[in-house]
Amino acid sequence: MKPCYIHSAVSISAQASLDSTAFLNPVISYDQPVLKAIVPSVKEFISPGAARRMATGVKMGVVAANLALRQANIDQPDAIITGTGMGCVRDSEKFVSAIIDNEEEFLTPTSFIQSTHNTVGAQIALGLGCKAYNFTYVHSAISFESCLLDAQMMFEEQEANQILVGGVDEHGAHTNHLHQLIGHLKNTVPSTADILTHPSPGAVFGEGASFFVLSDQASENALAQLVGVATYSQRTTEELPNTITRFLHAHDTDLTDVDAVVLGNNGDSNFDSIYAALQEGLFKDLPQVGYKHLSGEFMTASSFGCWMATQLMSTQKIPAPCQLNNITPKKINTVLLYNQYRGENHSLVLLRGVESTHYQVPKNK
Repeated sequence: MKPCYIHSAVSISAQASLDSTAFLNPVISYDQPVLKAIVPSVKEFISPGAARRMATGVKMGVVAANLALRQANIDQPDAIITGTGMGCVRDSEKFVSAIIDNEEEFLTPTSFIQSTHNTVGAQIALGLGCKAYNFTYVHSAISFESCLLDAQMMFEEQEANQILVGGVDEHGAHTNHLHQLIGHLKNTVPSTADILTHPSPGAVFGEGASFFVLSDQASENALAQLVGVATYSQRTTEELPNTITRFLHAHDTDLTDVDAVVLGNNGDSNFDSIYAALQEGLFKDLPQVGYKHLSGEFMTASSFGCWMATQLMSTQKIPAPCQLNNITPKKINTVLLYNQYRGENHSLVLLRGVESTHYQVPKNK
């Protein structure tokens, strides 16, 4: 694939991730199994009247997308690609509840219209007046990675130069209740700071929106190079080491080249063993970083992990609450992200620092 570069990264999450003055300092700990995102004021990007009718996911997406464009000094992207696992689930719940409560009569279409998964991408485009390629991927826990793959292919085919890519998901009270009934969501949590060291059945759920501006051109302000992305529907624990090694070799990278590995451990004792096998095996000599005890688990939580990876490279430090082992890197130039959800939808993302050879200062005219 043609090289592409991350020029900006913005995340709205259960942490103070919008604070540009500090990288997850301090880290916020919670004592409940459902974490709400810290949503900033939206009035700069959305009118009060429109905001009242918007779901939380839409508000988060619009604000994060606009801030990512501003950070990259771009007014109009050549494409908008959004990933979401559940879409505007709260409006979906409202509409289904109305069907039941009104016995399928006298229904207003508002909640149904606003519940569609592509609402976030559409609202971003409407706000920008952008009529370019606009696509939403709904691929469970690899929705965000599907966006990255699409962006890579667009660069490869020379169909775009600057692409806005993001992942966004919100909570739904009824949906969370169903997840709790079937054991996917923890019943109680003494402290989210301890869920990775004291795993139990189920995960802590979260919500958030992370957006990035990708370009096929490097610049002196680029945060990282997106080297490669791969997704796998099914992989056994025994197959994963060879899968990861082949992925790295396909991108001219050895395991010894990786300075840090970002893992999607979520404290679910039923499935964190998949990560544990890698942590004690293939990755045992690498600095290991976790993030879902900060953001919570949701279908596009890996976009928060990608944001964290860019911050690791920018700040050259790993916040102590994110360290999964005692190995500290001398530098952070190459980062590998691995994620899976409940044993399925495995994904690998490889990021590398933008070296001076990739960027040439324009000659004076």
